[in-house]
Amino acid sequence: MSLPLDYRPILDGTQRGLVASSFRAALWAISWLYRAGVAWRNRQFDRKRSAIHRADVPVISIGNLTTGGTGKTPVVAYLAQWFRDRGVRVAIISRGYGRGDADENDEAAELHQRLPDVPHLQDPDRVMSAGIAAEELESQVILMDDGFQHRRLYRDLDIVLVDATCPFGFGYLLPRGLLREPIGALRRANAILLTRTDLVEPSELEKITARIRSVLPTQSSVPILHCRHRPTTLLQHPHAKHPLTELSGKRVALVSGIGNPDAFRKTVEAEGLSVASHRILADHAAMDREVIEETTAWLAEQSGLEAVLCTQKDLVKIQTDRLAGLPLYALQIEAEIDHAEELDRLLKPIVAD
Repeated sequence: MSLPLDYRPILDGTQRGLVASSFRAALWAISWLYRAGVAWRNRQFDRKRSAIHRADVPVISIGNLTTGGTGKTPVVAYLAQWFRDRGVRVAIISRGYGRGDADENDEAAELHQRLPDVPHLQDPDRVMSAGIAAEELESQVILMDDGFQHRRLYRDLDIVLVDATCPFGFGYLLPRGLLREPIGALRRANAILLTRTDLVEPSELEKITARIRSVLPTQSSVPILHCRHRPTTLLQHPHAKHPLTELSGKRVALVSGIGNPDAFRKTVEAEGLSVASHRILADHAAMDREVIEETTAWLAEQSGLEAVLCTQKDLVKIQTDRLAGLPLYALQIEAEIDHAEELDRLLKPIVAD
């Protein structure tokens, strides 16, 4: 069962009180054990005590410094389309987190909906997946989704996403914060992509950029690019598409089971939509019968609603066009990269090879 979950007020310190403070202290202590484990593991790879395997074709990793919610799926779709537009056979490999007994998780289902001609292999052993993609599927390029910490597979290009709305995981490693690794791990990156840059002030972007530059080598040429997540279409199960104006002037309720629900709401509100309420579910929430029934009951308690809006990742699991008698839409979001020629400069040698 997946219950509504918003842990961020605890991690960012806005939730006060003895219980919240004690909980943060316990998480902080555990995070030091996590830090030691991360440091030990990275040393094994840095000192070549753990093997790094090369695939037969170029591998591009798209990963995060923090856990979940950086807007990675639209960027993976952008890159896959970039190669398809140039006639390059590309495959996506990922761990398949949250898949359970299903053939694919919600992220893979969304990517398949976006790019039905791009194969997606999901397995914790991404070295094996890369071999299948190269040998059996005859892929010419492999995109490793969520691969920054998966160092067993050699990558020709490491792209790391940093969410501008929550760039450094509240300043702590897991579980006290959202950082998977210390910020200094960005030194392994070949390109850094700040996502959702349109949702923060320019002065904040300058601070984030300065913080990143402070941990990179002196005179580093690693580009720090800006990326906006631009809503383009309203989707409705099973295949209907509507313009964003379909919801203009209507009171909507949001339902989301993603890593950064606040960013989803900000994106919706930036489009001028009137958000009446927001039901937040755990990241990768299974939209099973119990969750749908609970969500339907919650919607029935709201007043004046005219529609329900979720993410594309949620819609591929909910698979209905109505909830509580209200039309259900998903917001399809595309990655829009400023100065994309800088990214092209890194990608073109891979095509040339």
